[in-house]
Amino acid sequence: MKKGVIFDMDGTVWDSSDGVAKAWTVKIHEAGFTDKSVTKEDIQSVMGKPMDVIADTLFTYAEKGPERDALRASCENYENEYLTENGGILYAGIFETWESLKKMGYHVYIVSNCQAGYIESFLTYYKIAYGTPEDLVEDIECYGNNFLQKDENIRLLAERNGLTAACYVGDIQSDYDATVKAGFPFIHAKYGFGTINADVPYINSFGELLKVVPEVIG
Repeated sequence: MKKGVIFDMDGTVWDSSDGVAKAWTVKIHEAGFTDKSVTKEDIQSVMGKPMDVIADTLFTYAEKGPERDALRASCENYENEYLTENGGILYAGIFETWESLKKMGYHVYIVSNCQAGYIESFLTYYKIAYGTPEDLVEDIECYGNNFLQKDENIRLLAERNGLTAACYVGDIQSDYDATVKAGFPFIHAKYGFGTINADVPYINSFGELLKVVPEVIG
């Protein structure tokens, strides 16, 4: 048996919304939209959605097509740079809980709807080893790497790593919907950005996973 716990990023592991808003506002102004800006609340309202959907929601003043795509790419790239240097707000107990889960025999992964390089920015800033079975985070996947929806990336990562049992930990309704579609059980990070319209196992703090994960996947 190989059991994995797959994590969402925003609202589950950390809150990067303030840094993202600052980084995006810089690039929006550089693109000539000097009367526009993005707030932390704007970012939080779209967290968890694919990047093209976020751009269509927030960049309505940029012409849809090459102009909007260029603005989105500029924001994404600078966001990655900014977060690599400055990090975000990390929820309490993340690394200790991951280390404990590993000692309990669970494998730790991350799947997000973010752009390519975003998860790596988080891992680099906090100096987290990743990418091999010996590392704290063994594998990652995201929308920006392959343009697959979250349910597809959850399944892809589970299959790639030979998981015989797994659960997904996320904070918003679309995380739950994707997990159900992927065919895995879900744990709601209740402290995050959203509510879930279903009766599911939940945690009020990250460390509670040490009790909840064994109840969900054994």
